[in-house]
Amino acid sequence: MIPLSLADIGKEHLIQKISGNTEIKKHLEDLGFTTGTKVVLISTLGENAIVAVKGARIALGADMARKIMV
Repeated sequence: MIPLSLADIGKEHLIQKISGNTEIKKHLEDLGFTTGTKVVLISTLGENAIVAVKGARIALGADMARKIMV
């Protein structure tokens, strides 16, 4: 497992685990990031990431992207 921010750009990945406190997990779940969901890392700028999940593109800060393990 690696953090989403370090995943290969353009490849589909499966979310294995989401770390963080309950509030962070709930926020990511509300955005569509749940265990077993497929995601694609579109691009990165520094450690920030643009991710495609469930038909939407979402920008994540470095801290949030590191909490999603693929």
